[in-house]
Amino acid sequence: MRLPDSVLTAIGNTPLVRLRRVVPPDCAEVVVKLEGVNPTGSMKDRMAQAMIARAEESGRLRPGDTVVEYTGGSTGASLALVCAAKGYRLRIVSSDAFSEDKLAQMAAFGAELTLVPSEGGRITKELIRAMIATAQEMASSPRTYWTDQLNNADSITGYHPMGEEIWRQTDGRVDAFVQSVGTAASLRGVSAVLRRHKPSITIVAVEPAESAVLSGGPPGAHRIEGIGIGYRPPLWDPSIVDDIVAVPTEQAQAMARRLAREEGLFTGTSSGANVVAAIEVGRRLGPGARVATLLVDSGLKYLSTEVYRHAGSSDLGRATPA
Repeated sequence: MRLPDSVLTAIGNTPLVRLRRVVPPDCAEVVVKLEGVNPTGSMKDRMAQAMIARAEESGRLRPGDTVVEYTGGSTGASLALVCAAKGYRLRIVSSDAFSEDKLAQMAAFGAELTLVPSEGGRITKELIRAMIATAQEMASSPRTYWTDQLNNADSITGYHPMGEEIWRQTDGRVDAFVQSVGTAASLRGVSAVLRRHKPSITIVAVEPAESAVLSGGPPGAHRIEGIGIGYRPPLWDPSIVDDIVAVPTEQAQAMARRLAREEGLFTGTSSGANVVAAIEVGRRLGPGARVATLLVDSGLKYLSTEVYRHAGSSDLGRATPA
């Protein structure tokens, strides 16, 4: 067997598993895609690979060029992985509003970080716009390619294989797909494939309840990293969804902790929001139906955050030395 010659071949083909303990008895079956097993621990590896590959193919990105992006962390780590594997310099604009673990991971892959200060560690529309403006200024430098994830439709194609994987792994038996909205690329990419296979499938978007702009509410501050930018992202297409579920930060965090302790699935807050919403959809559909959603990344990216910082601290105090 010929061995792969790049880490990029390890992206995708992630497992799909059924939730057993957090799903109530009056609910449809809920299955989750374990995107945390991608090389950087995030589904964003898929879109980073697609954006860089398409830019190379079109001549927008050439050997020796620099890549620039604004990101809360996961996209940055994924771009840093791809740029490291391909030999590009990467400049990232991020913020102290995002987990220290994500910032450290980006730097470990060689990304050069510029941090925009937040208001008390909160994710707001103003913060996102300030990060974008900083990245845009950097992108004016010669031989620089700005991936501009919120406006880059190349990212959507990176999620088409995920849709095919879900269809294949469920043997075509899936009644609803639920996904939280950051750029909206993953929702659009997966939904396009599943709808082609099954036009009647229900597609549900998820957003933070504190900033439910997709549902027509006002923007607000929240702590669900990676989603809820405070305005409708340019790639958002309301015609592809049948419903939108708004999930409070506290419920998303609590579900992330439950998934770790009750299912052995270690993930982040937006994944917790996905499961909260999938259960709500599953209750509507009832037993016998199947809802698919994503655990978008690994909980290792959130160890420094309030989601896990104090989890199990009382047990640590009673730990017996080896």
